[in-house]
Amino acid sequence: MKKALTVLAVLVASACLFLSCGNKTKADNSLEDLKARGVFVIGLDDAFPPMGYRDSNNEIVGYDIDLAKEVARRLGVEFKAQPINWDSKELELKTGNIDCIWNGFTITEERKSALNMTKPYLNNAQVVVVRNDSKFNTLADMKGASIGLQQGSSAEEAVNSNKEFKDSLAKILPFEQNLMALQDLNINGVDGVVMDIVVAEYTIKNSGFPFHTLKEALVPEEYGIGFRKGDDKLTAEVEKILEEMAADGTVAKISEKWFGTDISVIGK
Repeated sequence: MKKALTVLAVLVASACLFLSCGNKTKADNSLEDLKARGVFVIGLDDAFPPMGYRDSNNEIVGYDIDLAKEVARRLGVEFKAQPINWDSKELELKTGNIDCIWNGFTITEERKSALNMTKPYLNNAQVVVVRNDSKFNTLADMKGASIGLQQGSSAEEAVNSNKEFKDSLAKILPFEQNLMALQDLNINGVDGVVMDIVVAEYTIKNSGFPFHTLKEALVPEEYGIGFRKGDDKLTAEVEKILEEMAADGTVAKISEKWFGTDISVIGK
């Protein structure tokens, strides 16, 4: 009997120890680990002007790049822009290839549940880009039309969430990059392209494409930065630095460089 009680006590103690260990949360060393490595790696689609793209010298530049570089400098680490397949962005983050997704990354409920998303730093909307010589003036006019969009983007999510608009279309063509979709629009391969208004207006202005955006937006959006779930310290520190940059005028200066005016919503 004594032996049986002893065995039972050992089993109970082992079970308690197991449950205790199982309930322990993983320590958040995200900020310390990044500083120890000495480099801040952001994942981006390097064909997404003006947020992040390659210039004529093949250098990765853009609004998000300038913001992130200054954040890295204030963190006391080096900066690295890592081009990724946008359709695999969450996997790149999960496997540790990048520290965050920072490239016109739209805040959604799904992403907020899977990732650490910062507060918004820029407003955006999903719109339809059409040729100037097209007959399309409203979303309803697009009935029976074909549209292009970037695969895995919030444009795809916006179309899928608008059932009436989606069902009215004849065809939806996925592209690896927005620029590819716009080039197809330029040769009448598609009738329109759904994309971010921030990117659309910048591209139209600087490319010479004979395009315009429909005034009616599919859905309003906000840009944020995506970190791994649980990387709370790093997320909070980047948010804090961005707010300091907004307060001292750095964000406004960067915004004016790329957009001609301060369109940031940080701290506003």
